[in-house]
Amino acid sequence: MKSGTVAARRYAKALFELARAKGQVAETENQLKLVAEVLEQNDGFRAFLASPSVTQEAKTGALRAVFGQSVSAEVLNALCLLVERRRQNEIPAVRDAFMELAGEALGRIDATVTSAKPLSDEEKEKLAAAFGKILGKTVRLETKVDPSLLGGLTVRIGDTLFDGSLKGKLARLEKELLAAK
Repeated sequence: MKSGTVAARRYAKALFELARAKGQVAETENQLKLVAEVLEQNDGFRAFLASPSVTQEAKTGALRAVFGQSVSAEVLNALCLLVERRRQNEIPAVRDAFMELAGEALGRIDATVTSAKPLSDEEKEKLAAAFGKILGKTVRLETKVDPSLLGGLTVRIGDTLFDGSLKGKLARLEKELLAAK
């Protein structure tokens, strides 16, 4: 799955190459997650960074004050560059594209598992191992709970959805029955 815009992928690739050269891919990935999470949860800070009435110096100063102690110089410089070029809205897309590049390089893939009820740690491990064996990669799971699934679960890996939910099975059965009329 290709994440974000062409520009976001370019920034992510440049940052990835720097991180890989320094052996800091995992750290950089975690730092980008932190930054994107802060921005996604703070509408005021996002509005401040996007405001045309705020000077670029004030914006980059705020970034340095907020993230200076928690991210590397490379990540901070990339953030400042994105803001200076008025691409602050691309930061989550840069994170996503970086995670994709890091996953490819590290032989890892992310999967989102949605289940009708919370999964135990053992069930998560078995799922990750089963999909890891099929894909030949290490699978990192993110879990969500959606009671509307009724039972079973869905697994999304990139653009592929594996639907083993009761809700999905009932929908497919309904479709088959309607087609048979």
